[in-house]
Amino acid sequence: MADDYLVRIGKLIRDARQHRGWTQTQLAEALGTSQSAVNRIERGNQNISLEMIARIGEALDSEIVSLGYAGPMHLRVVGGRRLSGSIDVKTSKNACVALLCASLLNKGRTVLRRVARIEEVYRLLEVLNSIGVRTRWINDGKDLEIVPPAQLDMDSMDAQAARRTRSIIMFLGPLLHRMDRFRLPYAGGCDLGTRTIEPHMIALRRFGLDITATEGIYHAVVEPSTGPTRPIVLTERGDTVTENALLAAARHDGVSVIRNASSNYMVQDLCFFLEALGVRVDGVGTTTLTVHGVPNIDVDVDYSPSEDPVEAMSLLAAAVVTGSELTIRRVPIEFLEIELAVLEEMGLDHDRTGEYEADNGRTRLVDLTVRPSKLEAPIDKIHPMPFPGLNIDNVPFFAAIAAVAVGQTLIHDWVYDNRAIYLTDLNRLGGRLQLLDPHRVLVEGPTRWRAAEMMCPPALRPAVVVLLAMMAAEGTSVLRNVYVINRGYEDLAERLNSVGAQIEIFRDI
Repeated sequence: MADDYLVRIGKLIRDARQHRGWTQTQLAEALGTSQSAVNRIERGNQNISLEMIARIGEALDSEIVSLGYAGPMHLRVVGGRRLSGSIDVKTSKNACVALLCASLLNKGRTVLRRVARIEEVYRLLEVLNSIGVRTRWINDGKDLEIVPPAQLDMDSMDAQAARRTRSIIMFLGPLLHRMDRFRLPYAGGCDLGTRTIEPHMIALRRFGLDITATEGIYHAVVEPSTGPTRPIVLTERGDTVTENALLAAARHDGVSVIRNASSNYMVQDLCFFLEALGVRVDGVGTTTLTVHGVPNIDVDVDYSPSEDPVEAMSLLAAAVVTGSELTIRRVPIEFLEIELAVLEEMGLDHDRTGEYEADNGRTRLVDLTVRPSKLEAPIDKIHPMPFPGLNIDNVPFFAAIAAVAVGQTLIHDWVYDNRAIYLTDLNRLGGRLQLLDPHRVLVEGPTRWRAAEMMCPPALRPAVVVLLAMMAAEGTSVLRNVYVINRGYEDLAERLNSVGAQIEIFRDI
């Protein structure tokens, strides 16, 4: 029995390493051991301690074994079932993590309503708690209260949690107002290729921040009383880059102009939150933001982030791929209009209600009903653009949608280095996707999906796309190591089950 467990653990480790794209030698170097030891572990020929399993999991950013944690490890999916009924869209993951970072601007009490209870949020809470910020779930766990200390204890930061989230990069903007020097671990998160922080630094240097990077740590030094003397022009219209610039400008004593800014949903939510803190932001929803900073922010604030358009797209894609009629409620329509326009051209049958306000009083919502449709491949390629273009995070869902459409669809995911590669995992489920280069995939439809057992891709959206294809495939599929899905979705399996899916959460040991 023990030998059987060792073999199963070894297989999990091997699969996680291969999905990471590492050799046995690279994993051995990360663990401080030999390649031959890694080889023995993966073949189940070496006893392995829980401590070593935990170290391997940390190195591979994969939850090999869960101890004392109720979250899922694997999913067993009985496919070929039609969805029906209605399902609500949860609050925005990307807005929630930005607002958690923004809470560091405030000396008072911050309450965020209906915060997404996902792994990305939990990692940031672990970091915040480790540096002295007091957080607690209130109102039966629906809302989150955040109370900062007078002084942050940066030396006690939970570096392991910080490295497991890219969102940690957004600590730079608030922290430069609180201390003259600090250290921050390198950001982690999805495995999407090399991501430089230089666009962030182009903006933050104007506020006196200088960074050197050594041995996995950003060493930050701040020149006090420094601010931009002319408009900041972002070299990349990125969401987190814009958010970092906003966070830096919020407590700068003066007016900061940010040009080529993202106007995407999470940026708008951050602007609305800053306004609740007393910071005036002109130009919300445009590419030029003018921030009237407030040097000292000490208010009790209560804010409700809006719903997540990418989750709305996920649910829409679930209906399309399974050929179902499904009503998706509380859809932030402003951030899904291009996607719907493309789908209408492909032949999607749907309708929507009139618009109504989100709880933040600003974002426009609708209820969207999707019906079974005979789709044809779009004439033009699918490619992302900064808002108001097709959302970068929604591109992977078009791989599954294109797979059920008649004809060939070219998907050009030009933003990320690796993500298009993970879309070819759909071939394991019967898809016909041809990788043209690291950024372009040619999808041939329609697809006769088939069940399979496979590892979860290490990138959030491609992982969900694989899950959706498994829901469409007749038979029973297994998706292993789904931590990455839990980073961005709250109770996704249970919620899909509520509208007719059959997904079981289980663990090996």
